[in-house]
Amino acid sequence: MLGKTSVPTVFFGGGTPSLMPVKIFERIISALRENFSVDDNCEITLESNPGTIDAEKLKNFISAGVNRISIGVQSFDDEKLKFLGRRHDAKTALDFINTAMKNNIRVSADFIYGLPGDTVRDVIQTCKQINSVGLQHCSMYELTLEPNTPFARMNLQMPSDDALADMYTAIGDSLVPARYEVSNYAIPGQECRHNMNVWDGAPYIGIGRGAAGRILIDDVWYEEMGNGEQFEKLSADARAIERVITGLRTVRGVYLDTAVQKIINIEYVLANPDLIHITAENRLAVTNRGMLVLNDIVLNTVG
Repeated sequence: MLGKTSVPTVFFGGGTPSLMPVKIFERIISALRENFSVDDNCEITLESNPGTIDAEKLKNFISAGVNRISIGVQSFDDEKLKFLGRRHDAKTALDFINTAMKNNIRVSADFIYGLPGDTVRDVIQTCKQINSVGLQHCSMYELTLEPNTPFARMNLQMPSDDALADMYTAIGDSLVPARYEVSNYAIPGQECRHNMNVWDGAPYIGIGRGAAGRILIDDVWYEEMGNGEQFEKLSADARAIERVITGLRTVRGVYLDTAVQKIINIEYVLANPDLIHITAENRLAVTNRGMLVLNDIVLNTVG
């Protein structure tokens, strides 16, 4: 149906794909190359957790095609790692980061802030450690308590919204990598190409159970899930709304093509230049202040 379409990025995520045998990974990559035109400089990312992969297995993954690794560190504080239920400690995480960096691949790490008792000082200390390690890409996620989860039932004393806003601002001020998406930071040129393509509205295919995709065939968008779970047409307006939601998460914003112009509330945009504006590149983007109230902006922008 798609033919030998070009594939600029491949992202192995969800769960802990680094647990899979390298032989399985090789078979998947081989199948991709047989069925698609995988770019010579294709970004191939593998998500992993410290303690689930050793130096030898990492080298085997790299030999099989991995050139970018995303590590679920979450914290450099052992007590916070215990609270989060992580099996690794800070030393294991640091050792794995250093091992990955020595293999000359692109390395990213995920962190969580806004835990009970967290302060701006704690966040700044984490940022200093990230800078010291030399990470060129990291993700900083605010802890969110979802209903009916163990954390939600613990009646935890969480930081206030004002405290979280101060932490968010401190991250942007303290990290060497610059914010390029609401929760992602990178040295220029080290952004995650796969996520950037998705946020910018490029088509992508979900392979495997629960994997989501957005596929473009003959100018028609389809909502897709791997393993044959779903394949349904998306209206032009529905796809434009998705693009606004994901695009406004990024510093560069969403491109104002005809489809996007049709569904945005331009009156709200023009009335709130301190929160959202149109850039010289004809993109609709939120300001630094706007990032702090992004959900409200999205709700008001999608007319």
